[in-house]
Amino acid sequence: MVVLIDNGHGKDTAGKRSPDGRLLEYQYAREIAQRLAKELWEKSIDAVLITPEENDVSLSERCRRANKYGSKGVLLVSIHCNAAGADGKWHDAHGWAAYVSKNASVNSKTLARCLIQAAKYKGLSVREYAHQAPYWTQNLAICRDTKCPAVLTENLFQDNKADVDYLLSEEGKQAIVAVHVQGIMDYIKKVG
Repeated sequence: MVVLIDNGHGKDTAGKRSPDGRLLEYQYAREIAQRLAKELWEKSIDAVLITPEENDVSLSERCRRANKYGSKGVLLVSIHCNAAGADGKWHDAHGWAAYVSKNASVNSKTLARCLIQAAKYKGLSVREYAHQAPYWTQNLAICRDTKCPAVLTENLFQDNKADVDYLLSEEGKQAIVAVHVQGIMDYIKKVG
C-alpha cells in the first residue's frame, strides 16, 4: 500500500493561522505530515509527501501528483486544521473531523470511518455529520479529483484557544499523528 500525504495549504495562503499567530496551518500540517510519513516508514508502509514545498501548490497539481500513483493499492490523506471564522478572532467551535467528496468511493468512506474510530480511541472530540455517516461530505477537489480513496482531515480548530494549545503541545502532535497512523493501518487491514 502507498500512502499519499497532502499537507494542504502553503505559507502564501492568506489567513490559515490562529488569531495569536502561534499556529500557522501550513507549518503545522507539514510537521504532522512529516511525522506521519516517518511513522509509516517505520512500519514498512510506503509513504509519499506529495506537497513538500512550503509555497502553495495548486489543487490541480496536487491531484495530478496523486493520480500518477493510480487507484489500486494507494490512498490519500490531506491534513488540515479547521476554522470557525475568517475574522482573526477566537471561537468556540472545536473537535476533529473527516471529510470525503460527494463522489466518494466505498473505500474513501471506509478510510474516513477508520480515521474517525482512531480519533475517538485517542480521546479526541469528533465532529460527526450523522451517526450513520459520521464523515462530512463536501465538494473538495483533493478528494473529488483523485483516483484513489481520499480523505481530508480537519485536526481541531486553529481559532479555538484550547485546541491550539493542544495542537502545539507534544502530546497533541503525537495524538494527531497516532490517529492517522492507526486509521490508515486499520484501513489497510480491512481492504488490504
